[in-house]
Amino acid sequence: MKNNDWYVQDEDDAFGEALHRRTEELYNIPDATPDEDGLIECPVLPLRDLVVYPRMVSPLFVGREASLLAIEDAQLNDQTVIAFTQKDSDQDDPGQGDFYPIGVELAVGRLLSMPDGSSSALVQGRRRVELVEFIQNEPFPVARARPIYETTDVDREIDATMRTALEMFQRCVQLDRSLPEEAYLFALNIDEPGWQADMIATSIAPPLEDRLTLLQSLDPLDRLKRVITMLAQEVDVLELEDEIHTRAQSEVDRTQREYYLREQMKVIQTELGEGDVWARELYELRSRMDGVSLPEEVKLRAIKEIDRLTQMPPMSPEVGIIRTYVDWILDLPWTAATDDNLDVIHAARVLEEYHYGLPRAKERILEYIAVRSLKPKRARQPILCFVGPPGTGKTSLGKSIAEALGRKFVRLSLGGVRDEAEIRGHRRTYIGALPGRILQTMRRAGTINPLFMLDEIDKLGQDFRGDPSSALLEVLDPEQNYSFSDHYLELPYDLSQVMFITTANYQGPIPPALLDRMEVIEFPGYIE
Repeated sequence: MKNNDWYVQDEDDAFGEALHRRTEELYNIPDATPDEDGLIECPVLPLRDLVVYPRMVSPLFVGREASLLAIEDAQLNDQTVIAFTQKDSDQDDPGQGDFYPIGVELAVGRLLSMPDGSSSALVQGRRRVELVEFIQNEPFPVARARPIYETTDVDREIDATMRTALEMFQRCVQLDRSLPEEAYLFALNIDEPGWQADMIATSIAPPLEDRLTLLQSLDPLDRLKRVITMLAQEVDVLELEDEIHTRAQSEVDRTQREYYLREQMKVIQTELGEGDVWARELYELRSRMDGVSLPEEVKLRAIKEIDRLTQMPPMSPEVGIIRTYVDWILDLPWTAATDDNLDVIHAARVLEEYHYGLPRAKERILEYIAVRSLKPKRARQPILCFVGPPGTGKTSLGKSIAEALGRKFVRLSLGGVRDEAEIRGHRRTYIGALPGRILQTMRRAGTINPLFMLDEIDKLGQDFRGDPSSALLEVLDPEQNYSFSDHYLELPYDLSQVMFITTANYQGPIPPALLDRMEVIEFPGYIE
């Protein structure tokens, strides 16, 4: 509720009539008459965190005994009081130096007792006064003050300033639902800049410090300019609030509309016999999860994500992100594996059938198969690096090895790869995020023990987006790749059963850390 003489809260007729009678009482109290020195002598009313401007009406709550005595004396003698705001609101017994120097002469209406034991009264500001001296402290303070009279000739600057203030105040009234339109109409009929400034300041209720600054300012034009600055700040805040409210209302309306349309779609689907498509999709996801053998940690994550899906509306933007993530978990091979063919004679026949020469490469593969046949569970997967000119059979030999072992064969070209995310993937916070190419290739393989060929490992690049060769260390290191971590999946993935074979044209560009983890087999060129 705004405390102004032009605004009465219309709660009921009895309340309005009572307030009107109380306001009328204020106009029957005359201003104090100055003595020969031009000073008035009145009881002092200390104010805590309150500012009342001339010609404005405001409720006042009185609790101190001295203040009650001062008001009673003023009413008994049919006179006004002078009110000064305390510098320290916590001080109970302020002296002359504890007040701001400029105060207001007030007419005080009848005191009314409140339920909490305090008293209230309506007060009307009459004019600014300057504190001169205290002449009495007990039983209540009395002081002498000099009335301040404002006379301003309206020139072009003042007229333009008043118009600017009115335009901005009108904008405030339009934006602030708590300000009645009558406030602007009242300000429109004021022809004095100081009065207009005081009235607008009372309406918009700026911070206490700003209100005190206005009260202490004795230049009407300066006061009005300060009010314009306050109005500009208030308009900025109100426009921002209005924008936020509009956006929020628009979002609520859109959400309600979507909900209404979704309910209609459910009814239509039910009538067509299609049932709830979303519920059916969730059921299919759970069925897929039950039909796949997953490690415990992975299964718990999948259950958690599917539970999140069930709590979301089908049209939520996050549904697609979570659904894609769950699909990746269920599509990756976690336990499915092929049985290795450990027949050395069969392997030798396959290798000889498709490739002539290459004795060292064939010998190393047959050695691996022989060791696996003796200790199938303990043999570590070799990481071979075929180095030789293009066209010497490096990739095709890898396919033959996969055929000899009975494993799936997958290939990933590393030529020109410069971004670490190509290997490890992007985090799910990125739009369009996907796992890295290692896991994408594993999904294509469909088993956890394929023969994985990394072509052109000597062509790896490096730039500001990271070093992919460092990411490959975790892939190729037997001590780490049993729990390979992809940024997108954020779950440990076992690559220890994969047989990795890399190819390169030159051994020199291969990073030393990678080269140290591989067994190099050189392929001779055609002229060697």
